[in-house]
Amino acid sequence: MPDNNPFKIAQQQLDEAAAILGLDPATHALLREPMRELTVTIPLRMDDGSVRVYRGYRIQYNDARGPCKGGLRWHPDETIDTVKALAAWMTWKTAVVDIPLGGGKGGVTCNPKELSPSEQERLARGYIRAVWKILGEHTDVPAPDVYTNPQIMAWMMDEYSTIRGHMVPGMITGKPLELGGSEGRNDATARGGIYTVREAAKVLGIELKGARAAIQGYGNAGQFAHKLAAEMLGLKVVAVSDSRGGVYNDDGLDFEVTLQHKLETGSVIELPDSSPLTNAELLELEVDVLFPSALENVITAENAGNIRAKIVAELANGPTTPEADVILHDNGVYVIPDFLCNAGGVTVSYFEQVQNAYNFYWPLAEVHERLDYKMTAAFHAVHRMAKAKEVHNRLAAYLVAVERVAEAAKLRGWV
Repeated sequence: MPDNNPFKIAQQQLDEAAAILGLDPATHALLREPMRELTVTIPLRMDDGSVRVYRGYRIQYNDARGPCKGGLRWHPDETIDTVKALAAWMTWKTAVVDIPLGGGKGGVTCNPKELSPSEQERLARGYIRAVWKILGEHTDVPAPDVYTNPQIMAWMMDEYSTIRGHMVPGMITGKPLELGGSEGRNDATARGGIYTVREAAKVLGIELKGARAAIQGYGNAGQFAHKLAAEMLGLKVVAVSDSRGGVYNDDGLDFEVTLQHKLETGSVIELPDSSPLTNAELLELEVDVLFPSALENVITAENAGNIRAKIVAELANGPTTPEADVILHDNGVYVIPDFLCNAGGVTVSYFEQVQNAYNFYWPLAEVHERLDYKMTAAFHAVHRMAKAKEVHNRLAAYLVAVERVAEAAKLRGWV
């Protein structure tokens, strides 16, 4: 039986890369474990005067290449192992796009939907009071993640600044623009993915203008993928879906019409001038580009043989299982792995840190130009590694990232 512990999976992925790279035992051992783990207790005064106690976490996985970077999740199922796994993956994600940061992650085990706005603010401030000593613009820089948002980042930045006695915008990213956020952050994840699809089409000799695409998942990343795929690449998006189901139109789905329907009804289903299809059917459509943009583990050993897309661009985290990776690779499907494809978000978060550091902010066009440069370079580094080592792209991305982190650790004299 496969081990479903996410941190064990992260370690297994590292082990495979370490074997191919021939990492020495000390470096391998160093990279298998987080450098620091902090678990905290957060008492929260509720609106009715009662007090609830929550558990919070911050993992600093590896800072060989620079300050740790990674989101803060508020989720009822959050555990120390999920946070450790995500911190490990952030380490590889920042390395694969070659930004001078390490990997971190944090979380609070809670259900934010049950908390009022004032309770959320007190929880945000309570978390910072519990962990502030290990955070900082040169140490560890959090960001939004599941069920956290720019407002929560603003409260956290204010609490940290209050403790320090002066405003410190660079200690956290994903802030509102008015408090030092960056232009271009809202669509960065999808835009970065679009740049990698453009480069994949070049190396594969695929003409994207007029080509067909399908998008599974119509949240933030999926919506922007629809908009940008049409605007930037000329793709015809023939199918989209959300948790309630999907819609299809062979002539293409108009972005504005689809988005408006989603906003008005809460789902893409029953979109006028479309026919229904399931999420499972969408994945197996004959399209040029498939964007899995929703949940993990949707492409598995059971359905991987039926995937007919030429390019699978993973905007979601972990949509493809390890067994499916092998099947897709054997069938000639070109996968752009998640921690490359969706790294536009962390890249623009890094740009936010840079702008905070010298208190000067770039126009949107400059953010897009710099993001394009970083994503294009990262794509080709992974593509070259896959060819050189004759491995699938996910393993190639690990090889690029792990090699960079290992080299930094060695240069610093840690191993």
